[in-house]
Amino acid sequence: MAGRVEAATMGGEIDEEGDERGSMWELDQKLDQSMDEEAGRLRNMYREKKFSALLLLQLSFQSLGVVYGDLGTSPLYVFYNTFPHANDNGQGGTLALYSLLCRHAKVKTIQNQHRTDEELTTYSRTTFHEHSFAAKTKRWLEKRTSRKTALLIIVLVGTCMVIGDGILTPAISVLSAAGGLRVNLPHISNGIVVFVAVVILVSLFSVQHYGTDRVGWLFAPIVFLWFLSIASIGMYNIWKHDTSVLKAFSPVYIYRYFKRGGRDRWTSLGGIMLSITGIEALFADLSHFPVSAVQIAFTVIVFPCLLLAYSGQAAYIRRYPDHVADAFYRSIPGSVYWPMFIIATAAAIVASQATISATFSLVKQALAHGCFPRVKVVHTSRKFLGQIYVPDINWILMILCIAVTAGFKNQSQIGNAYGTAVVIVMLVTTLLMTLIMILVWRCHWVLVLIFTILSLVVECTYFSAMLFKIDQGGWVPLVIAAAFLLIMSVWHYGTLKRYEFEMHSRVSMAWILGLGPSLGLVRVPGVGLVYTELASGVPHIFSHFITNLPAIHSVVVFVCVKNLPVYTVPEEERFLVKRIGPKNFHMFRCVARYGYRDLHKKDDDFEKRLFESLFLYVRLESMMEGGCSDSDEYSNCGSQQQLKDKLGNGNENENLATFDTFDSIESITPVKRVSHTVTASSQMSGGVDELEFINRCRDAGVVHIMGNTVIRARREARFYKKIAIDYVYAFLRKICREHSAIYNVPQESLLNVGQIFYV
Repeated sequence: MAGRVEAATMGGEIDEEGDERGSMWELDQKLDQSMDEEAGRLRNMYREKKFSALLLLQLSFQSLGVVYGDLGTSPLYVFYNTFPHANDNGQGGTLALYSLLCRHAKVKTIQNQHRTDEELTTYSRTTFHEHSFAAKTKRWLEKRTSRKTALLIIVLVGTCMVIGDGILTPAISVLSAAGGLRVNLPHISNGIVVFVAVVILVSLFSVQHYGTDRVGWLFAPIVFLWFLSIASIGMYNIWKHDTSVLKAFSPVYIYRYFKRGGRDRWTSLGGIMLSITGIEALFADLSHFPVSAVQIAFTVIVFPCLLLAYSGQAAYIRRYPDHVADAFYRSIPGSVYWPMFIIATAAAIVASQATISATFSLVKQALAHGCFPRVKVVHTSRKFLGQIYVPDINWILMILCIAVTAGFKNQSQIGNAYGTAVVIVMLVTTLLMTLIMILVWRCHWVLVLIFTILSLVVECTYFSAMLFKIDQGGWVPLVIAAAFLLIMSVWHYGTLKRYEFEMHSRVSMAWILGLGPSLGLVRVPGVGLVYTELASGVPHIFSHFITNLPAIHSVVVFVCVKNLPVYTVPEEERFLVKRIGPKNFHMFRCVARYGYRDLHKKDDDFEKRLFESLFLYVRLESMMEGGCSDSDEYSNCGSQQQLKDKLGNGNENENLATFDTFDSIESITPVKRVSHTVTASSQMSGGVDELEFINRCRDAGVVHIMGNTVIRARREARFYKKIAIDYVYAFLRKICREHSAIYNVPQESLLNVGQIFYV
């Protein structure tokens, strides 16, 4: 398949009669079937991409440093936070799940998807019976905007909590590791420990720009050595202190534990939560590595080593219960204490990488959904699109992390905050997984109910335990999440209102046609690329432009850069092109589609690909007409015999280009589609003159025309809307990156068109 281009031309509905219509229908059915089979093959190729055994082992090793650092260093602080009063002195990618739901139900608040988006090879979705439980759930979600908004808010809450993890994980991990200094050097003050932790944190965030690939190779050996060390020490402590601790694997002992105690035993669940911190970031980190690599690392190394480490500490505490505050360091044999301290400190640094990488991934996904201000995203690997670095977020995380570390100075309070964030992320993920099971996996409602109840029982149990610790540091992630939720909600609201304004103020095609081929202006040589958020219709910015300026370019292309709820859009399916109006208007629309892991190419490459797609469209359009007069219907030129003549006697699957034809005035005339397939090697002269014309205009110069739309609250609007729009959203727009910077548009060829609208 050479490519896929959306073709649109002027004309009415196609009307065939008798056998001719029947033969065309049979041909269309066969062609559609062959294209569906080809699309299915490509989907499987993208979805089931195989990795060599050597590469898989390499990625599994790297995932230790990026994914499992946080989970692996939990032994540093779990026992202290579980039993803080044992002596007299004394935490997935929610947006990825949301994207999956958006493909199976129309739950996006910004409805900018087109039916052609569903034909992407990476746009996998399932269908269900009209009267099924899944269909009823889908209709229930789609019925009201308030339900879509509520779902989005739930997703954003989970996202904000993971971002909070990116702040709390480095704080508790590094501070816990640095606290080991006071075990062998008791005269050191807490201020020195905090200072050492801050220095380590600054160093950690300073190396993030090297990327996950380099960081993974640097951190993976450290974490690998860490896991081997804690497993060895755990076995030593079990053998030396109490082998009977292995009985704890029996569930009966947890029953006895709660039976003997009261509220303290219940609230200790908040500390036990810390043993699984890191799993909330693990799902978001899947964009950095294949699932199989993460699974191998967990099964072979992570899980066995953690079991031995916790069992060893438990054996030590059974003999020395007064040492629970420093159980990890005190259980280390004296001869290997300092080497182990160095390894622990290095591992604590690595632990932060999991949530930092997860935060970068979530911010990139939030950008694609219009839920985060525009920030610079740097792709640090040419082999894996998911490995990214977000400079602005990196430095914000560093500042907040230092503030938390220096402000609390106590790992117990940070631990309480950390546990609160993790359990809320788990609750959000469970709610989303319930919808996934219904709409995507199409599970029976009984199975869904069992999963939901069991999951909520466990998670609500932990959540209830964390409620007792809200005033002991648990409020921190709530404040952090509230701040990010405010930013993301206000930004999404402003983005939604801008899109609704574009939709409601579209220019009618009748008005465009009434202007004539010259558009009522002087058509100057050159190509004008008019950027818009609309995938259909003529944007208001265009009428605003031609009303205030006496000239317009000879060729006008409306460019819509659209993010889809898929992880990637293949390069050969990136652009959709169609014509607007008659040929002598020389107006086109180009939709550039991206997934949430895709990289926006440099301007030269983007512009080159855009014109390649435009030229291909013109050639295909001329071949489809095949020498017929302008008054002839496409069906008259596309009979079965003529298509066979165009296909030739060779391999029909070789060098084919597929396109759809439908009336370009979608808002006026009902659409009736018909598919045709022709050989790209066929030569028609109909589009040669136009190709030469477009090429000359391109050589004359390309100008990028972008709208600079300002949103303001109406005078009669409520005060909170005025604050949100006139102050918060305006401030975010002022400090975020411009569209021209995101798309790498050269300043010398940029033209901004300003307009104001009120909400």
